[in-house]
Amino acid sequence: MRGYTVLTKYIETAMKHANYEMIDDEQCFYGEIPGFKGVYASAANLEVCRNELSEVLEEWIFFRVYNHLDLPEVDGIRLQIIKDLVA
Repeated sequence: MRGYTVLTKYIETAMKHANYEMIDDEQCFYGEIPGFKGVYASAANLEVCRNELSEVLEEWIFFRVYNHLDLPEVDGIRLQIIKDLVA
């Protein structure tokens, strides 16, 4: 599939595991992804919450890659950080 990257697949697959709940007497939605500590979002409606959660996940991935931290495997998809490309 043209233009479809491993990173895109990883994010989409992780998002399928997201859990959402209504909080504050149905005034707000909260979402998180099990196994992705610190990845959560809240918003006034479910669609915005999903979009924000996806953005938080992407930033979380870039932060971990930048800091050479491992990423969890999701449904057999694994992103590996190559620390040294130059020998």
